[in-house]
Amino acid sequence: MTRNTRDLLFALTPAVLIAIAAIAFAFKFIRPAPPDTLVITTGAPDGAYYAYAQKYRAILARDRVKLELRLSAGSVENLARLADPKGAVDVGFVQGGTGNAERMPGLVSLGSLYYEPLWIFYRAPRELTTLRGLRGMTIAVGAENSGTSALALELLEANQMRQPPTQIVALGGLQAADALVEGTVGAGLFVAAPDSIVVQRLIKAPGIRLMSLDEADAYTRRLPYLSRVVLPKGVFDLVERVPDHDVVLLASTANLIVKQDLHPALAYLLLRAANEVHSEPRWFERRGEFPAPRDADFPLSTEAQRYYKSGPPFLQRYLPYWGANLVDRLWVMLLPIVAIAFPLFRLVPPLYRWRIRSRIYRRYARLKEIELDLDEKRTAPELKSMLERLDQIETAVNRLSTPLAYSENLYVFRQHIDLVRQRILARLSQSALDQGVQRT
Repeated sequence: MTRNTRDLLFALTPAVLIAIAAIAFAFKFIRPAPPDTLVITTGAPDGAYYAYAQKYRAILARDRVKLELRLSAGSVENLARLADPKGAVDVGFVQGGTGNAERMPGLVSLGSLYYEPLWIFYRAPRELTTLRGLRGMTIAVGAENSGTSALALELLEANQMRQPPTQIVALGGLQAADALVEGTVGAGLFVAAPDSIVVQRLIKAPGIRLMSLDEADAYTRRLPYLSRVVLPKGVFDLVERVPDHDVVLLASTANLIVKQDLHPALAYLLLRAANEVHSEPRWFERRGEFPAPRDADFPLSTEAQRYYKSGPPFLQRYLPYWGANLVDRLWVMLLPIVAIAFPLFRLVPPLYRWRIRSRIYRRYARLKEIELDLDEKRTAPELKSMLERLDQIETAVNRLSTPLAYSENLYVFRQHIDLVRQRILARLSQSALDQGVQRT
């Protein structure tokens, strides 16, 4: 290793060590990397939740995040899984009104995704416009632990219809639809999409009517998670005019619920997926109406609040998911580099310059010592000894390995050596003349 290299290392080492210490300290505050696997609890395999979860899985796969799907009985079971602190579920679809933050404080919402209309199909010789008109019938209210069951029972309770003569059976989906067509139940409540198999089967079934609720506005006041929606006349079949009049329905919203400690990067990824899947217009939704911050049961997560206010984070707008996440995690590292390391490395050139020049400047002390001795009266042998010392200094300086950029200092020092040498030689000449005069 050359002397110049050692000088450079001497100048760099303190800055490097301080920078490493600062980065090591900042490393403690870096967020952990997000997991590459998420678990979502959906619903029945023939339901909308499961179908949407499959779309989410395809979208997240583009960013190399695996979405595992877990079937369930519905919203109630989804919430129970999410609320379990030991459970492996991270996110789930939940129907509005099936839970709230008071009972499940560890959960937050990423927003509402779409309307989930409540369809009330029944058998009757005349048209009914209130739930009380179903009193005394056998009513299918949905499978246990489903969102349909939770909503249906709450509505029946509000109308004091959960006791005889009304009979309630825990039957939902196609089983409930078959029972209604066969006449084993008199009415059925279904939370389903308009294009679902259940609705498509019952909407044209002979002897089956769809209830239009006169008191829909009253329900929305009593149950804030409900909305009033209108099914237009003829929307199912314009030729046969199905339905033959506008039908007023109640609708909750499907909400995306996550655990409060879900990694922020994954929360934003889910929000982007939700926007891609649910922003298109549907039977009851306008373009861009969903996803939206409408969930009245659970508070919006911090990431969802920022997303609905100002859109995706800046980095995620221009970088792929993993690139944006990496930069977001490492910005804490950039702070000590900019605030500490950068000024330190600006000091490296002056420190290196001082290191190089100090090798020359140390010889100036010896040169100054000779010059001070010269100011006193010296004999010829003493002056010759000074010349020898001066030659030694010059030899040592000539052996210095000096970078080309600092050669100017070396040549200047040599000039100063020559100046002192000339003074010594002049003093020797003067001493010789003085001795000659004394002899004569």
